[in-house]
Amino acid sequence: MSDLDRADHPSRHVRFDTLVRLRWLAAIGQTVAVLVVHFGLEFPLPIRGCLAVIALSAWLNVLLRLRFRAAQRLEPDSAAWLLAFDIGELAVLLFLTGGLQNPFSFLFLAPVLFSATALPPRLTLALGGFAILCATVLVFAHYPLPWDPDEPLELPSIYMMGVWLSILLAIGFIGVHAWQITEEGRKLTDALAATELTLAQAQHLSQLDGLAAAAAHELGTPLSTITLVAKELERALSDTRHAGDVKLLREQAQRCRDILAKLAQLPSDGAPFDYTKVSALIEEVVVPHRDFGVAIDVVMPDDGDAEPMGARNAAVLYGLGNLVENAVDFAREQVEIIARWSDDVVAVTVGDDGPGFAVDVLARLGEPYVTSRHNRPANDGAFGGLGLGFFIAKTLLERSGAVVSFRNRSLPEHGALVTVTWRRSDFERLPAVAGPERSFPVPSGFA
Repeated sequence: MSDLDRADHPSRHVRFDTLVRLRWLAAIGQTVAVLVVHFGLEFPLPIRGCLAVIALSAWLNVLLRLRFRAAQRLEPDSAAWLLAFDIGELAVLLFLTGGLQNPFSFLFLAPVLFSATALPPRLTLALGGFAILCATVLVFAHYPLPWDPDEPLELPSIYMMGVWLSILLAIGFIGVHAWQITEEGRKLTDALAATELTLAQAQHLSQLDGLAAAAAHELGTPLSTITLVAKELERALSDTRHAGDVKLLREQAQRCRDILAKLAQLPSDGAPFDYTKVSALIEEVVVPHRDFGVAIDVVMPDDGDAEPMGARNAAVLYGLGNLVENAVDFAREQVEIIARWSDDVVAVTVGDDGPGFAVDVLARLGEPYVTSRHNRPANDGAFGGLGLGFFIAKTLLERSGAVVSFRNRSLPEHGALVTVTWRRSDFERLPAVAGPERSFPVPSGFA
């Protein structure tokens, strides 16, 4: 999805009350400036014309307030028309008060800057072009600047061209800069929302274990009663035509009891079985991705007695699963998962023999809307191919206290390597409330 495609996102609908308040603020400021210049400084200017233009803006505000609700959000095109009116109104005021000689001509930036932060790029470009057109006309056509009639101010043409050029460059540079910063913030907000949704779904699935165990416990008693009654009926009706039906009823009730017995073995939340060894954790992550034509090799240290045990954290399961899935997607023949630990550190490295990370995005991996690698399969539909996979995986793993690093294999080997490293104390503790991103020195053997 391109930036222009995301431009019509609902978050770009401008709140009507915001535009009205800004216009009232502008009208008050313009009125004060005109009155101070005319009555305070006693400079001659067409005050009636100026006040008429300001009054027109105020009346439009009143009509809009009667027409729309304060909390209503305007479509981008409607908001752009209102901002275009503001540019036109400012241009008329400047025409009556000296054109670009008027020091308030820099206010042409305000509507364009607002558009850059709130409206799609195409509308911002249109408003910027309209503002530049108005500024260009004002270079050549305008009333004299309000000044002392005995000593009229005449600015050199070269200076006026510099003012015009500075306004043009300011509209372009500040507009683009404001749009870029706002767009990055919007991307990050959307990506974090996707991350929170993914984590909530993973936690919901994890909680089903406890619900299933509770259901098995509650249903065990009535099923025992049904089985017992079915046995008695089977004896009593053994010589009748209903004997087969009663036998089937008893067998199906017993089958239900067997199924619930299996469910009852699932750990409820907080039980000791919520803890799992690193090897079991990796196997749980790997199982869904086997039998896809790619060999998955898991390499564990020989020191099994010192193997860490961590809580079954939904964020860790999803984050590692995302990394393994990505490695399987891009591997040619093999994915290798290497686990290592010491008294202080636990690390899991996911590697493949695929093309590796694209050099131009390697430094930005983990940011939202950054595609992970070149030659991305066309059938990958995860999040619409927006590059959110690594961002979500990295965010969830870092919330568990991990540090995530990305790199390519050293030549002549090829492929990508993703290493997830925890402090052992962080890995072995119970899942905590999401906190800030972690950073700690990683021993060279675990990088």
